[in-house]
Formats: sequence, structure tokens, C-alpha cells
Amino acid sequence: MKTKAGISGNMLKWAAVFIMAVDHMGAGILESYVLNAWGGSPLGSAFSKNWNEILAVDKIIRYIGRPAFPIFCFLLVEGFLHTRDVKKYAFRLGVFALISEIPFDLALRTVPVYWKSQNVFFTLLIGLLVIWFIKIWGNTIPVRAVGLLAGAVSAELLHTDYGAFGVALIVLLYLLRNKKAAQCILGAFCCAWELTAPLAFLLIWFYNGERGKQSRWFFYWFYPVHLLAYSMIGMYVLPAVLL
Repeated sequence: MKTKAGISGNMLKWAAVFIMAVDHMGAGILESYVLNAWGGSPLGSAFSKNWNEILAVDKIIRYIGRPAFPIFCFLLVEGFLHTRDVKKYAFRLGVFALISEIPFDLALRTVPVYWKSQNVFFTLLIGLLVIWFIKIWGNTIPVRAVGLLAGAVSAELLHTDYGAFGVALIVLLYLLRNKKAAQCILGAFCCAWELTAPLAFLLIWFYNGERGKQSRWFFYWFYPVHLLAYSMIGMYVLPAVLL
């Protein structure tokens, strides 16, 4: 079967995973452990004299990583549109939200439990539930608004990564699912508060609608595993090498 020109869903996933891994290298290893932004790094203030130089590198890394989240939101919407069982899809997101929480807190807050910030799987799960609600009940704007408001409030109360903004972006991409130009333009506009995040929609624009070869479980497991690896580097490898 002839493959359409453009970028498949699998290629988008690989791009998002790579970009996310770079982003978390900055947020986790550099900010949490080298710069000791949260005060729990075993390195302490060993690099305080080099703060400005390290921070400059961190900013570049974080700029590279900003397009990852919009791509994951788009892929969530595509997954919802093509899944055979939304309940199983939601269940998987919920399970990996729980699995990922300790690695997330260790990597990004240096402690195993940090109640003021929950990982992005929770945001994606809430967004999925909202667009599922909209698909079933959202024939009118007020009902859609109620679903969005409930999801946004839930994300903020739970302190999920990207919070209400993340849920709203998922809903926007879902509502514009059949209008690609509007989806990309408005999606990029909504993400413009982060300088490089709109670049995600350059990749999304070339999405060809095909899944490509899927490694579903790899992408689920990569998130908690790479966060755990970063936390281990910060807690054990860097102190052994640098102190």
C-alpha cells in the first residue's frame, strides 16, 4: 500500500518524545539538580558561581523542548478519534499517570512526593474525558463550555502539568479537527506565550493522517522511565562525578 507524503502519527510521536527528553534534561538535571532550584539536590550550591552560564544553557534546552506538549495534545485528539475503546484509552492514561508520578516528582522536584505538581498524563487524561463528554453531550456551546470549565477547574485543583491551558488546548484541537488550517493557526496562537511552542504546528501541518508503525507501549513507558533515569543521574551520578 502506498504511503502518503508527509509525517505519520508515529513520526510525530518520535519527534515529540525526543523534544520532551531534551526539555526534561533542562527541567530535571540542570534546574532541579545542578542549579538546585528546589533546594533538594545533593549537589547543593556547588555550581552557584556558574549560575548564569548554566541558566543560559538551560534556557536554550527549554526552548528546544517547548513544542513537545502541543504535539502530544494533537496526538491525544487523533488517538481519541481513532480508538476502538475510549474507556481502555482513558484507563491506560490513568495507570501511567499513577506510575509516572514518583519519577516526575523525583526528576522535577527532587522529592518522591510533591502534591503541588502532577505529571502531564493527568492533564491528558482530563483532556480526553472532556472531549469524550463533548462528543456525547456537547451539541450546544453552553454544554461544551460546561465540559471545558469542569476539566479546566479539575486540572487546576490537581495542579497538573500545563493545567487549565493544557485542557483548553486539547479541546480546541478537537473542535477544529476537521479544519486543519484553523487548527494549526489558532493552536499556534494559543501557544505563543511560550516562544518556540508554536513550532509544533509546523510538524502537525504536515501530518498525513496515517498512523505509521506503532510502538504504543514504548511511548507510554518512556515517560516515567526517562524521568526516573534523570533523577538517578541527578541524585547519584552527578554527585559522584562532580563532587
